[in-house]
Amino acid sequence: MKVSKLVGVRFKERPADCVIDSHAFSVRGGYVKQVSNGIFSLYAPMKKVTQNIERIIREEMDALDSQEVMFPVVLPGSLWEESGRYQSVGDELLRFKDRNGTPMVLGMTHEEAAVHLARDFGRTYQNYPFSIYQIQTKYRDEARPRAGLIRVREFTMKDAYSFHTSQEDLEQYYDRMANSYYRIFERMGLPDVIAVKSDSGMIGGSVSHEYMLLADCGEDSIVLCDDCGFSANMEAADTIVDNSGCAPMGELTKVHTPGCKTIDEVCHFLGTKVEESCKAVMYQINATDEYVVVFTRGDYEVNETKLTNLLGEKVHPAEVTEESGLVAGFCGPYQITDKCRVIFDKSLEGIENLVCGGNETDYHYTGLNIKRDLGDVEFVDVSKIQDGGICPVCGKKRIRISRGIEAGNIFQLGTKYTDSMKMTYTAEDGTEKTPIMGCYGIGVGRAAACIMEAHHDDYGPIWPITVAPWKVEVCCMRVDDEECKAATDKIYEELQNMGIEVIYDDRDVRAGAMFADADLIGAPVRVTVGPKALKNGEIELCTRDKSVNVKVPKDEIIAETKKLIDQLYADINAKVRDRK
Repeated sequence: MKVSKLVGVRFKERPADCVIDSHAFSVRGGYVKQVSNGIFSLYAPMKKVTQNIERIIREEMDALDSQEVMFPVVLPGSLWEESGRYQSVGDELLRFKDRNGTPMVLGMTHEEAAVHLARDFGRTYQNYPFSIYQIQTKYRDEARPRAGLIRVREFTMKDAYSFHTSQEDLEQYYDRMANSYYRIFERMGLPDVIAVKSDSGMIGGSVSHEYMLLADCGEDSIVLCDDCGFSANMEAADTIVDNSGCAPMGELTKVHTPGCKTIDEVCHFLGTKVEESCKAVMYQINATDEYVVVFTRGDYEVNETKLTNLLGEKVHPAEVTEESGLVAGFCGPYQITDKCRVIFDKSLEGIENLVCGGNETDYHYTGLNIKRDLGDVEFVDVSKIQDGGICPVCGKKRIRISRGIEAGNIFQLGTKYTDSMKMTYTAEDGTEKTPIMGCYGIGVGRAAACIMEAHHDDYGPIWPITVAPWKVEVCCMRVDDEECKAATDKIYEELQNMGIEVIYDDRDVRAGAMFADADLIGAPVRVTVGPKALKNGEIELCTRDKSVNVKVPKDEIIAETKKLIDQLYADINAKVRDRK
């Protein structure tokens, strides 16, 4: 490829609407062009990056004996009716009708299609276990697409599905897949991706993990313990609270707290500790508008994912009306209205003397003792774990909260889909049984953005050799100099003949413009041919990350370039774990 023919525009200014570096460089470097909100066309450089990512994924999936298949993008709504998700999934699922009035959906995930494809083959135990995968376009009608390829509506994804006759067999395969995911990311140049326990969400299943790239720009909160290595997504991390040392039991007293609606205002007015207060957070269930009041310790926040999982229903912040019987800003658990459902978070357990709302405007209670004043209540975990909190594994106060980008996920689905879609097999003893499933996803475009986010400087991406759109960029500093151009043409031709992906900047432009574009293209190796060095019989060889910058005798440039490429591959492969 020659830069003079490369479709796409590269420019210096950072676009105002690009909030993270990978998005900015994707636009500035001529990698993507937005078609609509959350929908992008890919120029050749990004297409080549994603092809290289897909190649790595295919090699690792094939090594697990997973077979590549292809599911439709457009699926009949009846297939999603079988699983029960046609109605239960929200607006993210794009529903429409074809010309015959048949309900259809655009596939955002393909569990239903996988069961549909496999259930005839899977009628006998003799065909188990087996695994299938695809790399396919999907569509999720995302409410808030952002950050370029990180959160989009249309995307390319690898999703694999495995089928098993026992939980033990699923767990063994799940473990192998987990190891292969590490290998995939390590081969891409992302050895620092970590697996964290996660919430299964609408996909379902009892066990799931997300593979997270730790990054300040990430939209997910990751819970880490540096002592024992515990890691989890915020939504899946158990909150452990130590309430020892709190004030002893006191008398329940109603006190006037004029204008004090927030926990901080109340505690400041009364001179009490926030850690010994009870906060009310009010919701309504989406489907019924039933009121749900969650009581937590004053310094804790409600984890809405945990709450949704507990209720089995989605919720939204409550609109408090006079008919609700609730008093916004002064809601408390003592003598609360029976028109709502009340939930007590575990952060309140063990506190004997609480400040709480008085269920009357401008009044609070002091001295609330939940067991004495309310009787036996059930404490459940619906709060967010805190930075510096107690690790749920080792019990030490070493929790650290970081930000991360989800690069992939794996789920133990169990029989959620095979049972609802009536997939069965005849077991060895002749009985009919339901197979157990696992599913495993990696977003290809998001992986490319993660790589760019992890590997860049102020001037552009620094692509790892394994995924780079071109391994080498050859720059001719003077196309009007016959000797310089002839030498560059020869290098370009010889590298191509060796099967090395190379891009050649053959334009008559200033050196600054040429190097600025080369930085945006991000080829890991650069060969620069200039008249001055050529007169000394030398050619410049360097790496995009500036770790190597040497003058090489012109007769040795091809060999030294190949040697440098091999070294870059070796550096990445040294960080790739063995297959299980």
